[in-house]
Amino acid sequence: MTARIETRAPRLRLSAALAAAVVALSLGCAGTSGTGPSGAVRRPAGNPIRPDAPAEYDVLVGHMAALEGRTEEAREAFARAAEKDPDSAYLQRSLGRFAAQLDDLDTALGHARRAVELDPKDPEARVFLGRLHRIRRDVGGAEETLLDEQGNPVNSEAALLLYQVYLESNRLPDALRIAEDLVAQEPESLGGHMAVATVHERMGRLADAERALRRALVHHPGRFVLYSRLARMRRAAGDRDGEIAIYHEVLDTHPGHYGTLVSLADAQVAVEDLDGAIATYGELVSHYPDDQQSIRRLASLEVAVDRSVEAARRLEEALARNPELFELAYALGQVYRNASEADAAIEAFERVPPGDSAYVDARLQITEILEERGDYAGALREAEQIRTLRPNRTLEFHIAALRWRAGDLEGGTALLNDMLAENPDDDEVLYQLGVLYGMAEQIDEALATMQRTLEKNPDNAHALNYIGYTWAERGENLDEAEAMILRALELRPDDGYITDSLGWVYYMRARPLLGSGRVHDARALLKRAEEQLSIAAELTGGDPVVSEHLGDVHLLMNHKLRALEFYEEAASSEPREEEQPELLQKLEDLRRELSSP
Repeated sequence: MTARIETRAPRLRLSAALAAAVVALSLGCAGTSGTGPSGAVRRPAGNPIRPDAPAEYDVLVGHMAALEGRTEEAREAFARAAEKDPDSAYLQRSLGRFAAQLDDLDTALGHARRAVELDPKDPEARVFLGRLHRIRRDVGGAEETLLDEQGNPVNSEAALLLYQVYLESNRLPDALRIAEDLVAQEPESLGGHMAVATVHERMGRLADAERALRRALVHHPGRFVLYSRLARMRRAAGDRDGEIAIYHEVLDTHPGHYGTLVSLADAQVAVEDLDGAIATYGELVSHYPDDQQSIRRLASLEVAVDRSVEAARRLEEALARNPELFELAYALGQVYRNASEADAAIEAFERVPPGDSAYVDARLQITEILEERGDYAGALREAEQIRTLRPNRTLEFHIAALRWRAGDLEGGTALLNDMLAENPDDDEVLYQLGVLYGMAEQIDEALATMQRTLEKNPDNAHALNYIGYTWAERGENLDEAEAMILRALELRPDDGYITDSLGWVYYMRARPLLGSGRVHDARALLKRAEEQLSIAAELTGGDPVVSEHLGDVHLLMNHKLRALEFYEEAASSEPREEEQPELLQKLEDLRRELSSP
C-alpha cells in the first residue's frame, strides 16, 4: 500500500527533502533536463507521469503546475495522487478546489462531500463544501455542513459563511442570531459587528444598526470602514445632514483626511450648501495643493456662485507651480469661457499640447468659440484637424454644416454623400443631408431627401417630424403633416421639439378656419395647440422657438398681454435668428399696439 497523506493538514507542508524534490522537478528529472547555450538550466516541457512514484510525487507535480497557472494539469496530477491514495481527504478537497476553479461545480461538490466524509472534523473541508452549497443556494446543505452536532457553527469562518447564506435567502432572524453569537464569542470581530449592523439595516432598524457599528468602534477606534458605513447608511436613509455630521466626527480625530473631505464636499453639494463645499474643497487644496481634481472641483463651484475671478486666479496659481498640469489649463479655459472672456479662454485651451488626453477636447472648445463668433472658416479648420485625430460621425455631420456656413455647400454635401456611398442604407446620413439642404434654404431638395430617408427607415422620427413641421410652416398637406408628427411622437413621446411641431400644426390649421368665420372650430384647435406647446415648453426646459409659438397662439386668440409675455420670454432666451427672423418685429409691433390709447 502507498503511504497515506496527512488529511488534517490545511495544506501540504513540505519537509526539507520534499522541498529539494520540488527544486529537482523544476530543474528536470529522469533525464529530461538540459542546459542552454549559456549553461542555464532549460525547463522541461512537463514533468513525466510516474505510476510507480508515491502520491507525494504527483502532489508536487500538481503544485508546480498550479503555480504556473496550468490548472487542468494540476487537477490531473492530483487525480493521479488520489488514485494512489483514495482515502486522503486533503486530496479530495484539493481536487474540489481545482474543479471549482474550472467552473465544474458538480464535480467540485462531489469531491468536497467525499473530503468531509473522510474527515468530518476538518473545518477547512466543511467550509469549502459550505461555500459550494452557498453558490447553489442550498440552505439546507449549508446548514448540515457548517453546523456541528450541537447546532453551532464549526468555527468563526463557518459562522460568517452561514450568516451570508441566511442573509441571501432573506432569513434575517437566523442571520442576526448567527452574527450576534459571533460577536458574543469574539467581541473584537470586526466582521461580526458589521454583520449585525447589516441585518438590522435590512430589517429597517437603523438605530440598532448604528449602535452595532458604534460598538465596533469601541474595539476598532478610528477604523474608516466603520465611519464610511455609518455615513453611507445615513445617506441611504436620506439623512444627508446626519451623513455630514459623521464626516465632521471623523475630521475631529483625523483632520485633513483626504477621502473624508471629498465625501463631505460631495454631501454638501447634494444639500446645495455650496459655500460649505467651497470651504471644504479649500481645506482640501490647502492640504493637497497639487491635487488636480480638488482644484478643478473648487473652481467649478466658485464659478457656480459667480466667483469666476477667484476660480481663474486659483487655476492660474496652480499652473504657475505646475505648468504641465494641462487638465488645469483646460479647466481654466472653461472658466474664462463661462465668464464670456473668449480670447482668454482660447489662450488657456491652447496651452494643452498635442498628445495630451485633453487636447482634442480643448480644440473642440476653441472650435465652438470660433463658431459662436461667426468665424466659420476658423472653426472649420479646427474641426478638420480634430477629424484626423478623433473621427466620429457626429463630428463629420458638424463639419458638413460648417462647410456650408463657410460658404461651401458643395463641400458639405460632398462629405455626406461620401459617407452615404460607403453605406447607402444609412438613413441617419440621409437625414443630415436633408437638414443641410434645409439650412441652405433648398427646401424642396430637403423634403425630397427626407422622403428618401423614410424609404430607408419609415420609423426615423426626426425625418417624420422634419417633413411634418416643414409642411406646417408652408401651410400645406396639414392632414398628412399631423399624421407624420403623431407617428413621430409615438416613436419619441418625450421629445419636446416634436411636441412643439404638433402644436404648430394645430395653430396652422386654425388660421384658415378663423379667416372663413369658423371661430368655434378654430378656437378648439388653438386650445389644443396651447396644450401641446405648453407640454413642449416643459419638455425642452424653455426653448425660445416654443415660447414664440405660444405667443403666436395667444395673439391669434386675441390674448395680447399673454402673447406679449411669451414674445418677451422668447427674446430674452437667446433666440435663434435663422429660425425666428420675425420675433423682434412681432414684439415691437405688439408693444406699440398695447401702448396706444
